[in-house]
Amino acid sequence: MDWEGYLPFCQSERQVQLISLRAQGISIDKISEAMGINKRNVLAMSSRIKASAAKQGYAPEHDMVHTVPDGFTIKGVSTYYNEDGNPVAQWVKSQTDRERQMQMMLEAIENAHQGIEPFERVEKPKKSNKDLLSLLTITDFHLGMYAWEAETGDDWDVKIARNTLMNAIADMIDSCPNSHYGLFCQLGDFLHFDGLLAMTPSSGHMLDADSRYSKLVELTIEVMTEAAKMMLKKFPEVIVVQAEGNHDMAGSIWIRKHIKHVFKNEKRLTVIDNEFPYYAHLHGETMLAFHHGHKMKLAQLHKLFASEPRFRSMWGQAKQTYIHAGHYHHERVVEDGGAIAEQHPTLSSRDAYAARGGWVSMRGAKVITYDKTDGEVHRTTVRPR
Repeated sequence: MDWEGYLPFCQSERQVQLISLRAQGISIDKISEAMGINKRNVLAMSSRIKASAAKQGYAPEHDMVHTVPDGFTIKGVSTYYNEDGNPVAQWVKSQTDRERQMQMMLEAIENAHQGIEPFERVEKPKKSNKDLLSLLTITDFHLGMYAWEAETGDDWDVKIARNTLMNAIADMIDSCPNSHYGLFCQLGDFLHFDGLLAMTPSSGHMLDADSRYSKLVELTIEVMTEAAKMMLKKFPEVIVVQAEGNHDMAGSIWIRKHIKHVFKNEKRLTVIDNEFPYYAHLHGETMLAFHHGHKMKLAQLHKLFASEPRFRSMWGQAKQTYIHAGHYHHERVVEDGGAIAEQHPTLSSRDAYAARGGWVSMRGAKVITYDKTDGEVHRTTVRPR
């Protein structure tokens, strides 16, 4: 077997070492000894490499040598053989490999931040109350959505969205007390669509879009960086949550990674960086929990945060728990199971789908201040301007 042909499909130095040794015709026993692994693992690793290569169209023992680009996977191969049993024609069908494309996107974001200068620190506020944490919530912002006032009741495009967001953040910061901690929570669906095509990632519904995705990426990086700077000027310590939404499952990841990398040298800013679409922070004896609302209903969220092993210890330490969600664009509060679960409104306009469906909500964003022992002590709702 021509093992050398499998080198381009290796994904680690260990795999390259294994394939190089096999290409030299070295026995399994000697490879096992050289790599310090047993023979079974040598064979298993070889099989995994061959399987990965086959997904991209390379399996010469089966007459498959026409590969597809990185980010795609083989959907099917049809080979036509002549009467002598020799292949004379072949048709290769491919499809996108979503898992690999996600990995490639994250790699690109990681690499892109190599050349970005870290954020230059600002002087932290001199006076603050260490017992207080102010939570700034933005949810279902739908940057990139287009709405026409004659159809939906309000205009909405990227320019209006940018001004609305920055005004809302400034208003929220101005209205809250001198809390020591500021928690900026973007509760999901910040982006209206999640890739080059303006459609929902799960259901494939076409969306009314105002701009190209590359422009949304650039604008998002700008406004999220500025929002974090504004927070650092107000609060001595800042926590950032960038929650996954159903419109921006991939977008929420690169937004989170961007903030993490740009502010990596700023010890006063912490990003809650986890892949689980549920998030939590313990402020003294007050637990704050977050979920967009697309995976579990508001009234059931207290059960998840109380029972999920990642949050069980936090739940046990807290005297009061406040759960925050979005997704439905309007306000709702449910108190049950030892927690208050709150559904937040959106700042954005309705799109045509919502307007034609007759869904109406009061637009806004909330800043809520919590005491370490007493829970909620102050709140303000800001309206879009």
